[in-house]
Amino acid sequence: MDNRRLNRDFTLSLLTLPVALLAILMFSCRNSAPEKPPEIVVVAVPEKIDEKVAELLHNTVNYLNSTNGTLNDSVKLPTGALNIVYNANGFRPLWSTDERWTPSADSMYDCIRQSAHAGLFPSDYHLSALAAIRGGMLADSLHKKNAAQWARADVLLTAAYLDMAHDLYIGRLPKDSISLRSDSLYTDSTFARNLQQAVTDNHIKSSLEQLEPVLNGYRALKAALPQFLDSVKFTATTFIDFPSPDSIGMMKQVGKRLAELGFVLPAGDSTPGKAMIRRYQKEAGLPVTGMVAEKTAASLNNTPWNNFKRIAVTLDRYKRLPDTLPSQYLWVNLPGFYLQLWNNDTMVLSSKIVVGKPQTRTPVLTSKISNIVTYPQWTIPESIIVKEVLPGLKKDTNYLRKKGYSLINFHGDEVYPSTVKWAKYNKGIPYKVVQGSGDDNALGILKFNFSNKYAVYLHDTNQRYFFDRSYRALSHGCVRVQQWNKLARFLISNDSLAAAPASPAFKTDTLSAWLQRKEKHTVPVKTRLPLFIRYFGCDGINGKVVFYPDIYGEDALLADRYFADKPLPHE
Repeated sequence: MDNRRLNRDFTLSLLTLPVALLAILMFSCRNSAPEKPPEIVVVAVPEKIDEKVAELLHNTVNYLNSTNGTLNDSVKLPTGALNIVYNANGFRPLWSTDERWTPSADSMYDCIRQSAHAGLFPSDYHLSALAAIRGGMLADSLHKKNAAQWARADVLLTAAYLDMAHDLYIGRLPKDSISLRSDSLYTDSTFARNLQQAVTDNHIKSSLEQLEPVLNGYRALKAALPQFLDSVKFTATTFIDFPSPDSIGMMKQVGKRLAELGFVLPAGDSTPGKAMIRRYQKEAGLPVTGMVAEKTAASLNNTPWNNFKRIAVTLDRYKRLPDTLPSQYLWVNLPGFYLQLWNNDTMVLSSKIVVGKPQTRTPVLTSKISNIVTYPQWTIPESIIVKEVLPGLKKDTNYLRKKGYSLINFHGDEVYPSTVKWAKYNKGIPYKVVQGSGDDNALGILKFNFSNKYAVYLHDTNQRYFFDRSYRALSHGCVRVQQWNKLARFLISNDSLAAAPASPAFKTDTLSAWLQRKEKHTVPVKTRLPLFIRYFGCDGINGKVVFYPDIYGEDALLADRYFADKPLPHE
């Protein structure tokens, strides 16, 4: 009995096996990834094309969900916002109806074509693919019956709006430690709602423009962009990697770049000789050395395409600022070598500044002026002690005396450098190095303190002749201010106005008396003035883009990291 039952069960299992396999196959087919959207789906009856486009849109969105937004090797689309848009619209086409583009589609296409006027790259918004589809539709009536192309164009236009909205509001640079604008105000749902309303009202351009910063500097730079674009011709050029560990490779880049500028290399040579470099330097108004150093490399890289990328970087930096700036604030632009004092949208003070050398960069930061110090002492930062002071002491124990510095121990007592065995120190010393107050002090006769972790401040200088130079990245990291006296008087007067009608505790003539008597005092700033130290490589001034030297290579670094693969606009 047991054997017969086993045989029967075994036979039944064999009979049911194909059914089970079939069920598994059917289940897996139902749950497999959607097929890639077709290229051609011809609809003969015009009245039916919108229905077919809707079906294809549904299939396309499902396909994008399964591929994490990848439509093909070169196109990646924002699936989150696309899902919201098309689900809310019942997968009906947004940009076409009855084999015709809508006015909103025409407007969106124009926004893509003109996106460079906002510092954007048209290639980021599927211009080539849309132009090909659009051209086919206009040239051949048979293309209009291809529902697959209408669906693809619809998805690409929607994605273009969503990506452009993101880039105009948030930008393409990563959020950093000094970013002051919140990204959380706009989400996929917000951008999707904006799109739906813009399409309904046919206000595509204005809905995108309202996402941009309203800051004066942003608007001035953007307003200058059309003139810049009209005045240049974008061509492919060789970028000089400087500094580079591969000196031979760098010189080959220089040779290619000079050839692009019309210089003829000797037959068989791929690198230029000193004579050719001297000739270029002379024509470019550079120091004639025959060597490729920082200024020569920067000049060779000063091309319209690289400059456009610097504009794009700068516009995106504005998108990291708050939507509105304080009514009063100090603006320090490191590459521009200037400080501006703004009061109720009016620039009340502009000053030349000296900033940190590339080896001792001035940091970008946000803070507030907290006090003013007359005839300050300078406590040498640890970084300068390691790089300069300690090596100097190892060579000559009279180094500090020659510099006018004092060595102070943790008790506050002065120490004679000759009594210390400097050879045993490499990464720092257990002493403070201080320069006493006076006219020869590196800080000059007045400094402005503000909270920061870098031990930097704004101050006067004992090297005021530096302000006559055009290139002023010359300090150890602090910001030297030519108009320090006017800035100090504004801060004191501003505190006095805030204290009115009560009698102010401090007056500007008191400051003058202290300075005349060379007295050290600390004046608290009660109405603390916001301070923004930033790195903005260009400005819009009188309708033109003015470029500043990329003193720390920050613009080139970001452009290479985020915009290196962008094709030229004519491609």
